Amino acid sequence: MDLLALVDFNLVARHGGFGRAARASGRPKATLSRRVAELESSLGLRLFERGARMLKLTQEGQALHARTGALLSEIDEATSAIALGGEQVRGRLKISAPALFSQAAMGKLAAGFVRKYPDIRLEVTSEDRAVDMVEEGYDLAIRVNPHPDESLIGRVFLRDRLVVVASPDLIRPKVGVSAPAVVYGAGAATTVWKVKGKRDSVSIAVEPVLRLSSLFMVRDAVRLGVGAGRLPLSLISHDLASGKLVAWGELDGPDTELWALYPSRRLLSARVSAFLQYLKEAFPKGMPEELAQYIAND
Repeated sequence: MDLLALVDFNLVARHGGFGRAARASGRPKATLSRRVAELESSLGLRLFERGARMLKLTQEGQALHARTGALLSEIDEATSAIALGGEQVRGRLKISAPALFSQAAMGKLAAGFVRKYPDIRLEVTSEDRAVDMVEEGYDLAIRVNPHPDESLIGRVFLRDRLVVVASPDLIRPKVGVSAPAVVYGAGAATTVWKVKGKRDSVSIAVEPVLRLSSLFMVRDAVRLGVGAGRLPLSLISHDLASGKLVAWGELDGPDTELWALYPSRRLLSARVSAFLQYLKEAFPKGMPEELAQYIAND
């Protein structure tokens, strides 16, 4: 197999067309088209479906791009590092992070990281969906309590806990009486929150009076006494310390875990290793109080 033809194929696949690939690389469009055609001929496979206005990878093309694109990037990075006299933290780093963590800390983390590594070109997208890291070109994904995925590996870098909190002016109701609640997202008309007791869990009946799509909005509404809310400890620990909010109890259940994930079939690049180390330095113990302090230190 012609390695140069494979490089050109991945260039076209990454940019989604011969014209865009030619403009990005400075290579002639005709040369790219010829090399891809030669690669298809040598493999006996069609790698692209060519339409009048679009170019789309075939199923075989997708598989070849997924399995060779990352390896070629690693080869390019390794040769660049050797030429520079060592493994350099440089190049493009694309990260997906959940909305709450992005709003609370990612801007500060990203700015500090690129100041430490000025040769990095960092791109962060904020979204709660589980991105396809290979197909969408992500180097790292931060996820909350991710489902097991054999194609990804990673590590927990931060833990948090959910706490039921309310304004001091809102009296916790007696057993069997519903408390007004500010709820994150959609849900049933009435519900029960279970918090940890001394021996067993304790149920708090609640009636949602306000539904909001952001935990920051939930916190602000709870501060104003509209109702009780379930919020991460990292988001309200300073309010608890100052007396703006009072805790009705920690939610009965496992901790919330933030994971940093990356594709297992790809060698861990210097860029990803550096960002993982940067997360560890920012949150050395991985406790919610560290995230709260990180957010507060503006």
